[in-house]
Order: sequence, then C-alpha cells, then structure tokens
Amino acid sequence: MSTDAHTLAQQVAIAMFAVDTATKDTMGMEILTCEPGRAVLRMPVRELHLNGHQICHGGFIFTLADSTFAFACNSYNKVAVAAGCSIEFLKPAKLGDVLTCEGVEQTLSGRHGIYDMRVTNQHGETIAMFRGKSAQIQGTVIPQ
Repeated sequence: MSTDAHTLAQQVAIAMFAVDTATKDTMGMEILTCEPGRAVLRMPVRELHLNGHQICHGGFIFTLADSTFAFACNSYNKVAVAAGCSIEFLKPAKLGDVLTCEGVEQTLSGRHGIYDMRVTNQHGETIAMFRGKSAQIQGTVIPQ
C-alpha cells in the first residue's frame, strides 16, 4: 500500500473517532492503529461493563469488535456499513482486563467486504472472534 493510502486511512479514523460518542466516550475505547483494511482498538474492562456474573457483558465485547470492524471497512474513505455479522464468545473478560481487537480485511469485492476481528486480553488469550460483512454505500467519510 502507498503512504497516501495509509495517511488517508488514518485521517478517516481521526474524523470518525472525533464524532463517535459510543466508541470514544461511552465505551472508553482508543484506536491504536488504522490502515487500509485493518484497524486495532483497545478497551479496558471497567465496572460499567460487568454483567450479573461479574464478567464483561458480551454486548460490550461485541461493540468493541463492531467498532473495530467499522474503522477497518471505512479505511478507504468510502462509507461502509455492516450488512451482517456474527460473534463467538470463547473466554470471559474480567474487571481490569484490557481487551484489544484487531480487525483484518479478508476480501473486498465490489461494494462488499468480509472482515475478521480477534478480541484478545492483555495475556494474548482470545476472548472472542467476530466476522463482519460490509456494504459500501454512497458518500465518503472525509471530503475528497
């Protein structure tokens, strides 16, 4: 990939993150990297993420993966939305864990892409696997 494509992906991520109240403010996520077809986000598990079993609610793990998916599939500055997704929860996350999600494009054909997200804890253990299908719609994230 060219440096221009990397720069564009980073600019798209900055623009999206600036107005993404759910990801940034509600969930407390941070973007570690965004490049063409790939993104990495991190989220510490806080008390507000715990369910009745005192483990991280699956919906919050899903949201981390879904947000990572969004940054990865919008990295080309073509507005993309989720057309479908699934998640497999493999291990619980606990208070104080730091979850990292890496999302990687598997294929992009026409308007549709397939992306795989791996959520791991600070020990490198896989917590969940998420697969998303994106659909590009009209528009760009930032003006061209």
